[in-house]
Amino acid sequence: MTADNIDLDISMGGGDWSALLPDYRQQITACFAEVIAHVPLARHFDKFSHLELSVLLTDDKAIQKLNREYRHKDSPTNVLSFPSLSGDEIDLYLEQGRDIPDYPVSLGDIIFACETLSREAQAQGKSFRDHFCHLCLHGMLHLLGYDHMDADQAEDMERLEKQLLSKLSIDDPYQD
Repeated sequence: MTADNIDLDISMGGGDWSALLPDYRQQITACFAEVIAHVPLARHFDKFSHLELSVLLTDDKAIQKLNREYRHKDSPTNVLSFPSLSGDEIDLYLEQGRDIPDYPVSLGDIIFACETLSREAQAQGKSFRDHFCHLCLHGMLHLLGYDHMDADQAEDMERLEKQLLSKLSIDDPYQD
């Protein structure tokens, strides 16, 4: 369950989500609850009057268009994250808990491609649910400023992902 001051706006844009993950809303909510409970950058969420997170569940065609437009990669991908907070805002609001605005604040948008997630889960011998939850947490961490551009950042992000996944009883996705 998420805090009363947080709205999860979950939209369906394509893909066979209802068949592959009928409880997608509960899975997203569970992932976000773990972020709130265990990620240091989320410790000040309760100080915001209103936070929003948008999630779009869509298909390969739609995510390929977004990937091409925003990342200049003309191929589908499993997940895209578009943070709304700048690095300075993350530092000020989330790390320091200072100068938190009294108006609604968007954390950003996360978009998932059903077909790509399904292919990857099958190829990796994982359940669709477990793979989705991993990428859901991964996307949420990106919105909070976590990244994997260098080895140290990647190690920190993977460690946090594994910790959060274990709370959801999901095995380490980085183990062979």
